Amino acid sequence: MPHVVLYHPQIPPNTGNIARTCAATATRLHLIEPLGFELSDRWLRRAGLDYWPWVDLQCHSDWQSFESHRRHAGGRLLATSRKAEQSYLKQRFRSDDWLLFGSETDGLPAEVVSGSDASLTIPMACSSEGPGGGVRSLNLSVSVAVILFEALRQLDRGATEQP
Repeated sequence: MPHVVLYHPQIPPNTGNIARTCAATATRLHLIEPLGFELSDRWLRRAGLDYWPWVDLQCHSDWQSFESHRRHAGGRLLATSRKAEQSYLKQRFRSDDWLLFGSETDGLPAEVVSGSDASLTIPMACSSEGPGGGVRSLNLSVSVAVILFEALRQLDRGATEQP
């Protein structure tokens, strides 16, 4: 099962919503400190509702400790960036992938993106690179859901179809 990794998340409701998505999909969530909030933050808890007991959460004190953990576990590191050239739709996901997302305010540092196995973007019709500017990025919790559910679809681990 792929892992979701948040690098220095800043906004508690985003992380709470992502935690809920991870609980619903049985996906492990990794948080790389420093965080822009306390894990006991009421907004974080509120966004995650009462699903926190089902979140497989692992916190890492910094990038180096996360990377050590990931390298020991194995798998590819797939960074996400609005500046990446490859669409997530062209990526063939594997069950041992680590889906890495940057903070809401700063994204991922260039050295983290360049050190990843691949960098992916979510194409947008009205991006800031297009004519007249536009949308810089999607909300972090939306981005995680979009890419995670594509990975699960490819791995045939989506929700059970209803008759």
